[in-house]
Amino acid sequence: MGRVTTTRLSWSVKGGRLLDGIDMTAPGGRITGLLGPNGSGKSTLLRLLAGLRTPETGTVRYDDTSLRDLGRRVLARRLAVVEQDVTAHHHLTVRQVVELGRTPFRGRFDALTEHDRRTVDAALERTDLTSRQDRSWHTLSGGEKQRAQLARALAQEPQEILLDEPTNHLDIRHQLELLDLLTSLDVTCVVALHDLNLAARYCDHLVLLRNGRVAAAGPPDTVLTPDAIRHVYGVEALVDREPATDTLRVTYLATTRTPAPRTGRPDPG
Repeated sequence: MGRVTTTRLSWSVKGGRLLDGIDMTAPGGRITGLLGPNGSGKSTLLRLLAGLRTPETGTVRYDDTSLRDLGRRVLARRLAVVEQDVTAHHHLTVRQVVELGRTPFRGRFDALTEHDRRTVDAALERTDLTSRQDRSWHTLSGGEKQRAQLARALAQEPQEILLDEPTNHLDIRHQLELLDLLTSLDVTCVVALHDLNLAARYCDHLVLLRNGRVAAAGPPDTVLTPDAIRHVYGVEALVDREPATDTLRVTYLATTRTPAPRTGRPDPG
């Protein structure tokens, strides 16, 4: 349930190849982390997975169905997307933003059902926004807006969630609470992250990108090695276990060199 796979996925812009032959699998019901420096292709890959861009070559599949064969409404009912650049909802309250997550399940002029209202209540509570639900969207901090976007995604009751750097703008407490929440969901999550230690702690599976290609993929122990970090990030690192939690820990020691530049327009992710 909820497995996401790509086969030979590529995408170019203005003659520059931003993604090149991506083969990856996000196991169903698990958290898959997309890692890599700025410009490695994380955001572009998420947009292709979401159907927001059409691949130049290759396929995206949800379980055994090609993304091309999923109708827009069917996809909207199973897939939620939390983007890095939060959409403005200047004239809406926080609750109204979260209610947008129920849109795929309603007719254009249908009122919210009791199930809709309970689902929205639960999403607000899980993201610690119940007390802010009547506030105007534009009065929220960046971190609160990010949490409201996650609440909207949860209100969708999705099988899969794609998240582009969801810990941006969040303080340490809310970073941990957000990732703890993702681990508690029976949902497939594909999440772009910059923090290797958060990825090691919370992700079941990692895909490490470099210059638009997969440099390594697998469990954190096999992906986050000193050699891989040196190759992809140009940084010498010590990788050991954190004593209190026994999770993988990355300590940065020194820069080595800047990884080879890529051609084409840079991808912010």
